[in-house]
This record gives sequence, structure tokens and C-alpha cells, in this order.
Amino acid sequence: MTDVLLPLLVAVPVLAAVAPLLLSLRTTETGWYVAAVTCAVEATLAAAVVRAVSLDGAVRHVVGGYERPYGIELVADGLSAPVVALVAVVALGVLAFAYTAGPRRNSFYSAYLLLVGGLMGVTVTGDLFNMFVFLEITGLATYALVAADRSGRSAVAALKYLILGTTGASLFLIGVGYAFVETGTLNMVDLADRLAGGYGDRTVLASFGFILVGLGLKTAVFPLHTWQPDAYTYAPDTVTTFISALVSTVAAYAVGRVILTVFTPAFFEAVPAARTAVLVFAAVSILAGSALAAVQSEIKRLLAYSSVSQFGLVVAGFALVTPDAVLGAVIHLVGHGLMKGGLFAAAGVMAARHGARTVGDYARLGYRSPVVAGAVGVLGVVLVGVPPSVGFLGKWYIAVGAVRAGAWPIAVVVFLSTLLTLSYVARLLERLYFAGSTEPTVAAGADADADAGTGAEAGVDVDPDPDPVADGGDRPDSRAPAAVSTGMVAVVVAAAVVAVALGFATAAFETFLGGVLP
Repeated sequence: MTDVLLPLLVAVPVLAAVAPLLLSLRTTETGWYVAAVTCAVEATLAAAVVRAVSLDGAVRHVVGGYERPYGIELVADGLSAPVVALVAVVALGVLAFAYTAGPRRNSFYSAYLLLVGGLMGVTVTGDLFNMFVFLEITGLATYALVAADRSGRSAVAALKYLILGTTGASLFLIGVGYAFVETGTLNMVDLADRLAGGYGDRTVLASFGFILVGLGLKTAVFPLHTWQPDAYTYAPDTVTTFISALVSTVAAYAVGRVILTVFTPAFFEAVPAARTAVLVFAAVSILAGSALAAVQSEIKRLLAYSSVSQFGLVVAGFALVTPDAVLGAVIHLVGHGLMKGGLFAAAGVMAARHGARTVGDYARLGYRSPVVAGAVGVLGVVLVGVPPSVGFLGKWYIAVGAVRAGAWPIAVVVFLSTLLTLSYVARLLERLYFAGSTEPTVAAGADADADAGTGAEAGVDVDPDPDPVADGGDRPDSRAPAAVSTGMVAVVVAAAVVAVALGFATAAFETFLGGVLP
């Protein structure tokens, strides 16, 4: 019965996404409760799948009983199980944030659940064409969520993402088509068997190129990242927290799945130029993303460019195809999802409470919102890669893998990006705790419980905007939550605690990945 869990992981949220729309016939604000129940069920299913993989190895389900190469296969193994767990945990955690932060509309939660189902589908599919289908489901739901603010800027950001995301999906589909023409199958394991020995064929090379560029656009690696800063910046804070933790993360997982399962390390051995091209692609993204983040003043945009760099690290780890590098890539993939989700959630809390949207706005807020600011500090040093933390663990294994593979320039790039990351994290921490302020500083004790306040108790100050109408709604900054709750703060703190705790989880990751490491 264990294998039945895999289709349920996909079917439960997709089918539940219909419920909020039907309930809209009677009431417009019950979607959150449907989503909460669904995501709780999804977390239970994910826990069962992770347990099955840890005990028995890969879990496989053949849809309709039709075996490969003609049937559709769902697979959970050591590579996908950590991502399944991440999707389930983040989806449930963001709902705790959204209970107070909103949005409240039923249509929002339909798109939310559809996105959860699409992400799960990408993670567990064993079929390349179905990966495309689930990527499209994920993209459509994300476009809707980015535009949920209903402002002009969020609509333009969603349209930009729609155009570029569709382009990426089209390139991916062209690559899948070339692979099918060459092999006559779409099943990933079957593709690996039939591609072996023909890696130098032009059709195979074209397939690899189109698939990687398409997924690179979905992952938002430089210079294919241009949709991401606007999408993250102008989406509602709840949406940014959700998509920053999962959407590009799952796309980066897809890159690893295609490299390791479909083309396999043997492809890079036969065509070393392909490996070099991917590594150069990743290295440029690592440095460019870090450099662009270092010069930003708007918090959400800074964190968005930081993601461009971090996903470059993940792609580099997968492209190195050594056990150490792949282990580091998976660790960094999961860690980054938690880090960025927590940091964007904290940005939403700070915007709601203090109207803080830029690095300059964070002056002395460490004393006015000590709990959230402390969590930001912890997540910041995790992002830099200070041990013991998951950020350090991922970077360390990627760098070690690069050195052992003879690709020492990648190790140098990892070090340089760490210095650039330190520059903008240190700037943010300096503003939080050491910068001067034109406002009287509130003693930490006097405002210690502000981190659990709501409404007026939370001291909501909106960010003055010269064009309130452009943001939509009655409040100048309609992206920010209207109030701050204990649950919202708990999400930020939990992300910081788990990001540090995972720094001690090397053995657990090695156990899961033992059967899939090259």
C-alpha cells in the first residue's frame, strides 16, 4: 500500500483546490481552512513517504498498471524524499503565516493548493513529459499568486513571469521532444538506458541543451533570472514567502533529477564540454547574483538576487556529479528553501510592524522587534555559511566536491560568493543593531511582547509610498500584512531554528542519498 501514497501526494491538493471555488458560492473566506486541512493531510502523507524511503529505499507506483516504457511512473527515492518533506513542511508553515497575513479570498487558496500539487508532481514523477505538465501547473498557479495583490506592479510582474516562464517551459518541451525522437520513450530510467552509448549524437546534445536552458529559466539562474526580482518584490509577502522557498527550489531539483537520472554522470564523461558549459553557467550565476544582491537597498529585491546566487551553487553541485558535490547540492537546496522562506516571512513582519522595506528602514529595529530581528540575524549568518548551520554544510560539500573533481575554480567561486554574501548580510545586521536612528529607540523590555502582538498592539506603520494607488488597496503598501500575530513570528523563529539544526543532519542526508549518489 505504500506506493499508493505517491499519487495521493499529487491528487489530494489538486482535487482539494476545487473546494474553495465551490465554497465561494456561499462564502468568500473559508479557503484557508480547506487549505489547512489539506496541507495537514499532505504533511502526513509526506511523512509516510519519507519513512518508507528511509526504511525500504525507492518507492514506485505505476499509474493504471501500465509498466514502462508506455505507462506513467511515480517514484520517491533518496533524491526526491527531502524535497517532498520540504514542500509539505513549508506549505503548512506558510499557512500559519497566512492566517493573519492573508490574503483571505477563496480563489487564493485554490491557487495555493494547485501549486502544492504541481510541486509534488514535479518532485515524484518518473516521466519527463509529465515533469513538463507539472511544471506548467506550477507555473500557472504561481502566476496567479504573484498577481494576488491586484496592483498594477504585481500584475506586470506576473505577466513578465508568465512570458518568461512559458518560454522556459517551451524550451524544456522541445528538449523532451528531441529525447523522445532519439529514444522512443519518455520514462526517465528507460531514457537513461537508451541514451547510453549515443551521447555524442547531435539530437541528444540538443535535447540536453534545451532541457537545461528551460529549467535554468525556471530556476532563475543568471542571466535567465530577470523574472524573479520583480515577482518576489511585488507579490504579497505571504506569496513571496511561499514561492521563494519552493518554486525555484523544485525547478533546481528537476535540474538535478535530469542530470543524475536521465543523462547520468556518464554523459558528462563522454561530453566534458557539456559539463564545463553548465559549470560556467552556474559560476557566473553565483558571482553575479551575489554582486547584484550586495548593491540592493530594497530588502525583498536583495533577497531575490541572493537566490540567483544560491541556485547557481545548487546547479554547480549537480553538474560536478561527485558524491560530495551532489550531497552538498541537496543539502543546500533544502536549506535554502528554509532560509529564504524564513527571511521573506521576517521581511513581511517588519513591513507590517514598522513599514520597513529597505535596508535603511531597518535602523535600530533590532531593539524594537528583538525576536524577529534575532531570527533575521541567525538566518543571515546561515545564508553566509557560518558553522554549524545548513548553509555551511551545503557550501562545504560543494566546495570539497569541486576540489576532488579537479574543478578548483568552482571552490574559489564558492569562497568569493561567501564574501559577497557576508557584505550584504553584515550591512543589514549593522542597520538592525548599530545604526543611528532619527526615532527614539524603544527599550527591548518595553517592546519585548511586540513580537507577539496584533493590530495596533503590533505598532503597524505602513511604508509611505508616493503612489499608493499603484500598490492597490487602501493601504499604501498593500503587499504587507495588516497585522502581526504570534503564529507569524513563530514561523520566522522556527525557520531559523531548523536551519541551524540541519547543520547537524549530515548523517541523515547521507542515509537518504546513499542509493542515488554517483
